[in-house]
Parts: sequence; C-alpha cells; structure tokens
Amino acid sequence: MPSTSDASSGPVVGVQVMALAEIQDALLTSLHDLHRLEGLLDHAATNLIQRFASADAALSPQALMAQPELAGLRDTLRSAVTELQFHDMATQLITHTSKVLQACSDRLGAQAMGSEAGEEAAAPDAVAPDRPNPVTQSEMDAGSIELF
Repeated sequence: MPSTSDASSGPVVGVQVMALAEIQDALLTSLHDLHRLEGLLDHAATNLIQRFASADAALSPQALMAQPELAGLRDTLRSAVTELQFHDMATQLITHTSKVLQACSDRLGAQAMGSEAGEEAAAPDAVAPDRPNPVTQSEMDAGSIELF
C-alpha cells in the first residue's frame, strides 16, 4: 500500500474504498451481535432473578422450622443473587465495546467518503470512550463488593 505523509496529521496509508466498506460492515455486524448478546444477557438475568425469588419464597418460615437444613439453602440462594453482578459488568463491557466499534466504523466511513457540504462530522456520541476498560473487577467472592 502506498503511503504519503501529511504534515498536519502524520502518515497516510491509501486503502481501497471496498476494503474500507468491508471493514466498516464487519464492525457494524459485530456491533449488532453485541446488542443481541446484551439482550440475551438481560433475558437470562431477568429469568434468574424470578427463579431465585420463587425458590426463596418457597422456603417459608414454616418450612425452615420443620427442616433447619433449608436455612443453608436460602443463604445459598441469596448469595447466588450477588453473582448477578456479572450481568451488570458484562453489560458495561458490551456498551463500552459497542461505542468503540461505532466510533471506528464512523471514522472509517468519514475517511473513505469524506464529509459532504453541510454534513456534520461524526456524532458526538460516536466518539471513542476515554477509558480503555470500564470494568476493573475480574472476579467476585461472596461478601465482597468492589465499586467501579
């Protein structure tokens, strides 16, 4: 690929418009897949919360008095709800990655096609996020909370 140098923005690499269009299409497809994944995670988390609530409700005080070993089961269910923090962290990562992909796609499109008269540059919300990773927690232990 031939490259030239532009004093104001550094080296420039020439890329065929079709190649840029294919890359942009792949980025947008990945973005769509991330949105679908987010929907699946939301659905699974909602179902889990409902099932945990049903199981917790089934462990009535009378059942606990009749079978004391069920108290441990109730504690286990309550701890499992904490694990649903995974959903929150995963959603944050998906949102962050979606913003990065959208910004890359918009920038590729603007570079390939240029901006027309009267057309604005990339939308302000399509700017790549400043932070490289919105979620710093990599694991969860019972009883620990890490705010991010």
